[in-house]
Amino acid sequence: MLLVYTHKITPRVKFVFKQICTRILGIPVSFTTVIEEFIAHDSLKMSYTRQPLSSEIFVRSNELLFEQGLSDLDITVLPWEDTKCFFITGEKSALPFDIFAATFFLISRYEEYLPHVKDEYGRFTAEESLAFKNGFLDQPVVDVWAYKFKTVLQGKYPEFKFPEQHYNVKPIIDIPIAYEFKLKGVMRTLGGTIKDFFTLKFRRLYQRYSVLTGFKRDPFDNYKYIINKQKSSKFKFIFFFSIGDFSTYDKNINPQKQQFVSLIKHIADYCQVGIKTSFFALTNLELLKEEKRRMEGIINTSIVGSRQSYSKVNLPESYRNLVELEIPEDYTMGYVNYLGFRAGTCTPFLFYDLDFEVQTPLKIVPFQALDFTFLKYHSLLDKKQALTRLIKSVKNVNGTFVPVFHNYTFNNNQQWLHFKTLFNIILDDKTK
Repeated sequence: MLLVYTHKITPRVKFVFKQICTRILGIPVSFTTVIEEFIAHDSLKMSYTRQPLSSEIFVRSNELLFEQGLSDLDITVLPWEDTKCFFITGEKSALPFDIFAATFFLISRYEEYLPHVKDEYGRFTAEESLAFKNGFLDQPVVDVWAYKFKTVLQGKYPEFKFPEQHYNVKPIIDIPIAYEFKLKGVMRTLGGTIKDFFTLKFRRLYQRYSVLTGFKRDPFDNYKYIINKQKSSKFKFIFFFSIGDFSTYDKNINPQKQQFVSLIKHIADYCQVGIKTSFFALTNLELLKEEKRRMEGIINTSIVGSRQSYSKVNLPESYRNLVELEIPEDYTMGYVNYLGFRAGTCTPFLFYDLDFEVQTPLKIVPFQALDFTFLKYHSLLDKKQALTRLIKSVKNVNGTFVPVFHNYTFNNNQQWLHFKTLFNIILDDKTK
C-alpha cells in the first residue's frame, strides 16, 4: 500500500490519487496528515504538500486539489521527455510537474465547466480543449504520467512487487437506427418512397422495395456478422440501442414492435446491452427513466450503461441524471471528429461533480475512436496507420481501447468499404 502524507486530505486529493495509483497502477493508497504515522509506515510512501519532510519521495503540490469550485487557471503546457504536462513543480520535487493536479484538471473535465463555444448540437468540441490546442490529444497523457510516477516509486522501492496491468478492448456497437427500411411503418415507408422518387434516387427506391419484399437483406442488418465476431472474440461487445420515441433527432424503430424487441433479446443472448439515450432525454429525467425502464423490461436485467445521443455530454447535468437513475456506466466521453483522448486517459474513471465536490458512483468509460472519424482518411493505408498508432498508445500503458462502430458500418456501401478490415485489426489484437 502507498501512504500519502499531505497537509490536508480533500475529496479531490482522494479522487485523483485513487485514479492514478489504484485504477491505473493497481496500488492501494491511503492518506495521513500525521507525520508520526507517515514515518512509521514501512512500505511505499510519498509526501504531497508544499515542502518535503525528509528524504522521502516528494511531489510539490499545486493548490488545485485543495481548492473548491472553479477558478480561472493559468495553464502553461511544456514538453516532458516523450509527453507534455503542466503545473510545473520545482527542483526538490521527484516529478517536474504536479501530475495529480494535472490529472484532476483533465479527468474532472474542468475545462468543460468553464465558458466555451459549443457546436450546432450543443457539444463541447475538440478544438476547445487544452489537449487539442497543445498537441497532446492523441496521447493518453494521464496514463503516461502515471507510469512515470511508477518508475520513481520503483527506483525508491526496488523490492516492491507492482501488480501487472493488462490491455483490454471494449468494442461498442451503436444502434441509432436498427434497420434502414424494415419495420418503419406505412407512413414512414410511403414518405421515404416519395422522397426517393422526387429526388431521383431510383437505386435507393429499388433497394427499399427489394428489402421490403424479402429479396435483399436490409443494409443495416449486419447483426449476424457482428454476433459471429463476438463468438470468436475474447473481448465482450456492448450494444447500445435507441428505444426513445420518434423525433427530429431520433428515428429508430417503434420499441413496441415485436420484431425489434426480438432483435434486442437475441443480441442480449451474446453481448451486453445498454441504452442509447434519445436527444430529448439528455435534459429530461423522466424521459430517461422511461427509456431505461423500457430496455430493462426487454432484456429482463439491468442495463450495462448508456451512450448519449449524438455523443453529447453537458456537464454536469448529463451525468447527474445518470447518477440519479443509478445507471452504472457511461460510454460518451470522446470526440466525434477526432481520434484521441478527450479526458486524457484510456482508463475508466468515476465522475467527479465539481459543483458539489463529490466523487459519484458513475463510471465513465472514455472512447477513443468513432467510425465516422476514419472517413477523413482517404485510403485504407491511412486508416490502418491512424488506428494502429492509437492502439499502440493504449497498449503502451495497458489501458482500455474503446472503439465505437455502428450497425450500418459493416454494410457494402462504398463509404464503409474497409471498415470490416479496421474492426478485424482491433479484434485480432496483434498490434505491438
